[in-house]
Amino acid sequence: MPTPAQQLIGDFAPKLVSLTDDVLFGDVWARTELSPRDRSLITVASLISGGNTEQLRGHLARAKANGLTETELKEVIIHLAFYAGWPKAMSAITIAKQIFEGAEQ
Repeated sequence: MPTPAQQLIGDFAPKLVSLTDDVLFGDVWARTELSPRDRSLITVASLISGGNTEQLRGHLARAKANGLTETELKEVIIHLAFYAGWPKAMSAITIAKQIFEGAEQ
């Protein structure tokens, strides 16, 4: 089964796929110095702070799979509204609502 990076950019940018799959998710995300839950929390906060909402969709789902609750993720967004900016938080909560709608907390 193709990885998300392979599905997204496939043969268009094979080196970026390789770096994403082998280095980012194969090495950095696999390091034991931080738990997957902590890495997800950091990544979601970074994506929101940077206004990178396109990648946020996948990382919110990953964060849930790594043990963060919807309530915790909503609280991250609320907290970041005051540090990263209201528009970024509103964009992030809109995406979170789409992802979490209908799912149990």
